[in-house]
Amino acid sequence: MSIKTKTSASPRSTKELGQFIREYRNSKNLTIETVSGLANVSQRFLSELERGKQTAEIGKVLKVLLTLGLDISIQTRSSTPVITQEKNND
Repeated sequence: MSIKTKTSASPRSTKELGQFIREYRNSKNLTIETVSGLANVSQRFLSELERGKQTAEIGKVLKVLLTLGLDISIQTRSSTPVITQEKNND
């Protein structure tokens, strides 16, 4: 029996990103110890990332993704942006 590896996601929260990373790591039969060592991040950091802790440093997140052979892409959504720029009436 083979495990189907999910190869793409559009996480909308740190929890969803962490869950994807954990599932992907597990599908490759990699331990937290192995990935943290290869990515040069602590086991605690990787564990917190996988649990969706919101204070994860983006540089370390990118190291983990690179180590797992994952890329991150950013694209525009068709909906209205959450952040809007206010006009300055000076």
